[in-house]
Amino acid sequence: MITSIHGTLEACRADQAIIRVGGFSLLVFAPSTTLSRLNEAGMEVSLYTHFHMREDGIALYGFATEADRDAFEQLIAVNGVGPKVALALLSVMDAPTLYKAIADEDQQRLGLARGVGKRLAAQLILALKGKLPTLAATGTEGATPAGKIQAEVLEALIGLGFSNSEAQAAMAKIPQDQAMTLEQQVTYALRTFSRQ
Repeated sequence: MITSIHGTLEACRADQAIIRVGGFSLLVFAPSTTLSRLNEAGMEVSLYTHFHMREDGIALYGFATEADRDAFEQLIAVNGVGPKVALALLSVMDAPTLYKAIADEDQQRLGLARGVGKRLAAQLILALKGKLPTLAATGTEGATPAGKIQAEVLEALIGLGFSNSEAQAAMAKIPQDQAMTLEQQVTYALRTFSRQ
């Protein structure tokens, strides 16, 4: 079982990164919240990983935090939730925000993720409520995590009439190395549309 990797970033794409470890390169699928931190080829990268094996192939999934990796593993254990949906959820919110959405039975917030409709959101709440760590246990109670702001940016863009995929594409261009308020991030995302 591969639980973490440390190597050099070779390339970063929409939903995956190529990381050189020793004498070979690994293709690692990751949520956009993780990929947004990988911004320069040649940088040293450490990710918590989940090695996923099915009849039709194997894949490696990477996460910036252990909490996000654990949330991914909880999500894919739910009947009908595959790695794609789990990554979509963790692309619009980090683990503590996901836990809060499930604890609050917030179907609307869960529905911000691509591929998650009302029925699946309700299923996630039913399957996971009471089984996930509390916010107090993760040490983030009362904080405003980056994942929460990202979910609010996505919600604002969709509210302005953009599709989920358009909004996510614009959010991927927002620089993550700068401290930006919700309003600044929405403004930046809107400017990416005007440049197209």
